[in-house]
Amino acid sequence: MNIDNSKAQMRKGILEYCILLILSKKPLYASDIIGELKSAQMIVVEGTLYPLLTRLKNDGYLSYKWEESLQGPPRKYYELTPLGGTFLKELEISWAELVDAIQKLKG
Repeated sequence: MNIDNSKAQMRKGILEYCILLILSKKPLYASDIIGELKSAQMIVVEGTLYPLLTRLKNDGYLSYKWEESLQGPPRKYYELTPLGGTFLKELEISWAELVDAIQKLKG
């Protein structure tokens, strides 16, 4: 069994939750989101992040706005919508339940 593959699958499963947590603090540019994830050792590449951001936006959990950049073209900043905030609260409850279940199994 490959532990790296198992770890990657676990991280993939909670990536949506992590992105919403990050964006609950302030609107961010995609590269900044990747930086936050990397600093938490949740390594992710742009090819993984952008489709997830698009899906979260299409589901109404995120919105975005374009802002001019001093270092090139305008940047798309993502932010949590009110619906996204509600969804995040539901994910937080689910996460707490999952952690509790694992602790019970560890016994």
